[in-house]
Amino acid sequence: MSPVLSIPPTADRTSEGSSAITDSTPRTVRELGEFALIARMNGGRSQSTGVLLGPGDDAAIVAAPAGRYVVSTDMLVQDRHFRLDWSAPGDIGRKAIAQNAADVVAMGAAPSAFVVSLGCPADTPVAFIDDFVDGMWIEAHRAGASVAGGDVVRSPLLVISVTAFGDPPDRPVLRSGARPGDTVAVAGRLGWSAAGLALLAAGADLGKFPEVVAAHRVPQPPYDTVLGMPADAAITAMADVSDGLLADLGHIARSSGIAVDVDPALLGDPALEPVAELLGADSLGWILTGGEDHAFVATFGAGQPLPDGWTPVGRVEAGSGVTVGGEPWTGPVGWESFAEGG
Repeated sequence: MSPVLSIPPTADRTSEGSSAITDSTPRTVRELGEFALIARMNGGRSQSTGVLLGPGDDAAIVAAPAGRYVVSTDMLVQDRHFRLDWSAPGDIGRKAIAQNAADVVAMGAAPSAFVVSLGCPADTPVAFIDDFVDGMWIEAHRAGASVAGGDVVRSPLLVISVTAFGDPPDRPVLRSGARPGDTVAVAGRLGWSAAGLALLAAGADLGKFPEVVAAHRVPQPPYDTVLGMPADAAITAMADVSDGLLADLGHIARSSGIAVDVDPALLGDPALEPVAELLGADSLGWILTGGEDHAFVATFGAGQPLPDGWTPVGRVEAGSGVTVGGEPWTGPVGWESFAEGG
């Protein structure tokens, strides 16, 4: 993988197929300095009600109205989780927040604050950081929260670590509550990020499927669909679909001690068919195993109506494991960080 600073300085960060890290401005992070950079990243921002004290002291203060909070952390590494020639800095910022916010929401908690650590080369243009930070704040606000603080360090390439905090309901939704007879349902789109990644990797004409490509660059977790459920919704287990539907259902199956059967007839997406045809791929494979859509998969009590925005895709059964149409799925079931090619 190419380090950031090997990218030619003439690259245009706004055009397709070019690097987002290179910028015409002479002002770099090195020229600005660490503390001025931190001040610039935080200046003029309004904190959400969940942040009692934001940047400026040694630590932030985050509210815990329930007497406790949900917390999750995740990392993104350049050329592993994003590519600078495929994503604009604002896209990267939004993606970093979205994948962490989705983990908190998957517990039924409302995001309240994010703490972000950024490693970047000294020659990173300040304009790149400006756009990246704007993207983080756009997504933080979409999730109903704000960025409470963080850290910046020099690094040979871009590394982003986000910690998300959230206010839990009286009974957080765990992976371990699914029961035989429950309905498996999904909120959000599946397979779009994988399809967008396939288009980018193939060097296809991105103008033909702009929404699919955008779904890979900036995931759109349906926060409101989860957080807007009525208090008496019969939800028994839930997970963020980050590794792939089958992989994340596997987490629920193991935690709950049950089996899940997914009905492929309920999972087709006509919008992905022309993409699959162009690339000679299987859209169902994207839907079942493609990660990073950050949709939500949950189980609901047998015979209970599903809340608005949820679509049934299968059923919980006695036993163990995850099947598709009653049959084992052959091949990878989703993302695994240390797998060959993963």
